[in-house]
Amino acid sequence: MPIYEYNCEKCGENFECLIIGNDTPECASCTSKKVKKLMSACGFVSKGGGGETVSSSAGSSCGGCAAASCAGCSH
Repeated sequence: MPIYEYNCEKCGENFECLIIGNDTPECASCTSKKVKKLMSACGFVSKGGGGETVSSSAGSSCGGCAAASCAGCSH
């Protein structure tokens, strides 16, 4: 079940939302349904072929972050 990041067009709040089936996201602050899905970095880490660790956040501004998304990062 994917968690997506959204921006509320009414109050400007950024939030994450778990989407199941045909659920419609709703702003966590003002309950508006007028939201826009944000592009977010994938937060997975996998083992490379030679036992080396490959992280999807290596190209971002926060290479060592273990958060699921940049919205949850404290760096």
